[in-house]
Amino acid sequence: MTTTPKKTTRTRTTKPKATTKPKAETKSQTIPTDLPPNPFMFEVLEVVSSQRTKAKKIEFLKKYEHDSLKSVFIWNFDETVISMLPNGDVPYADANDQSVYSGTLSENIGKEIGGGASAVGQDLDSTGRTSLRREFRNLYHYVKHGNDGLTAIRRETMFISLLRSLHPKEAEIVILTKDKKLQDKYKITKEIVSEAYPDIRWGGRS
Repeated sequence: MTTTPKKTTRTRTTKPKATTKPKAETKSQTIPTDLPPNPFMFEVLEVVSSQRTKAKKIEFLKKYEHDSLKSVFIWNFDETVISMLPNGDVPYADANDQSVYSGTLSENIGKEIGGGASAVGQDLDSTGRTSLRREFRNLYHYVKHGNDGLTAIRRETMFISLLRSLHPKEAEIVILTKDKKLQDKYKITKEIVSEAYPDIRWGGRS
């Protein structure tokens, strides 16, 4: 008697299809590169900083060239430009104002940038803000040999008034620049600036 061997059935296991995660948007994709006329300085710096190549950074610096931008770069990168302001963060107000304003200016700027309420918005609404494009000619007051006739208290009072009047992100740029730390936030180097603006002459300013 012959017996037919039983057929063994194999069950196929299908591997689940690999799901491809959508690519996260890069910073350069989220920041528009075509800015409106007379853009804020922070808008230009964000565009330049978001570019991945040195050539692109230089291209956009040239595209949005302005004396205000050069002035800030000179203050930040030229070692012979000496700030006549205390190093570090800026107290938001003098002793008489402490009941109304609290913390440092950077803390208040951070709150306003994030959309929260802050002392920065108490005396000026968004329509009353100025920009570094308009105010850059007054930056000489805050560096050595710019206006040596000012007392330290008068200079610091003027500086706080300037920062309060600026758009919060513009004020942040000035705070970083006075301590030569602009490159801590924006990926822009002195070498890139020098290639974009060869007319800048470095050194011999103090």
